[in-house]
Amino acid sequence: MPKSIVAALQIGALPGGKADTLEQILSYESAIIESAAALVVMPEALLGGYPKGEGFGTQLGYRLPEGREAFARYFDNAIDVPGMETDALAGLSARTGANLVIGVIERSGSTLYCTALYFDPQAGLVAKHRKLMPTGTERLIWGKGDGSTLPVIDSQVGRIGAVVCWENMMPLLRTAMYAKGVEVWCAPTVDEREMWQVSMRHIAHEGRCFVVSACQVQESPQALGVEIANWPADRPLIAGGSVIVGPMGDVLAGPLWGGPGLLTAEIDTADLIRARYDYDVVGHYARPDVFELTVDERAKPGVRFNT
Repeated sequence: MPKSIVAALQIGALPGGKADTLEQILSYESAIIESAAALVVMPEALLGGYPKGEGFGTQLGYRLPEGREAFARYFDNAIDVPGMETDALAGLSARTGANLVIGVIERSGSTLYCTALYFDPQAGLVAKHRKLMPTGTERLIWGKGDGSTLPVIDSQVGRIGAVVCWENMMPLLRTAMYAKGVEVWCAPTVDEREMWQVSMRHIAHEGRCFVVSACQVQESPQALGVEIANWPADRPLIAGGSVIVGPMGDVLAGPLWGGPGLLTAEIDTADLIRARYDYDVVGHYARPDVFELTVDERAKPGVRFNT
């Protein structure tokens, strides 16, 4: 496979909602074409939003009516998969010639999922991954995915797989993705911490894969004209930090801090064989006689009808 350009599009969900955010995404069409990017990774919860600081009116043992109203507004801002927004993203993929991986808030019945969607320039929406374990109070608003949405797919830049935010710190999930042959690891996130940079470099080095991490960027509460409890008014809610890492843990581009932008780097998947010469975590460096991982990829609906 020839060398290719991969990119992280660092932008944030807009206060006006999903329509404004989708318009913002589409406005990068020319920049994506000019960059010659064959893969563009976008942040976690970009369409649908990451309501940082929102408590949804919940106290242990009871929920307030205003919290239910906040959730209803959040639900309305989520997207259907497939739906109008996925059609627009498929069009963007086709026009730019780039595979897209994007974090969205997906509606399914009355439940929301933090989901990563995969788009192919020829085939459109081809796969999705639902976040297996929402972190902390994210569990108030998002359901848990199951093993049926753990795709690693072939693309023009190699085999790509997406793992969302703190899922990246789940060792067994990482092992499963390595075993699926991931070559370009996509990490949509809202984690702006320095430790996130360490994690991305570790995963690239551990999996001997390329890592493209795209983080949201959000202005300070002061700039947005809102008050967020226990958060400095002049500190950005999300400062970015998108980064692209090579298979030996070397930073190829970024991190990008403090504002939006399209971060790019050239990769060559032929480098993976050289990187795995002395360390193939699910190959010659594995010990299947000592350790064994079983992954259940069956869908787990709450109700099954046997007919």
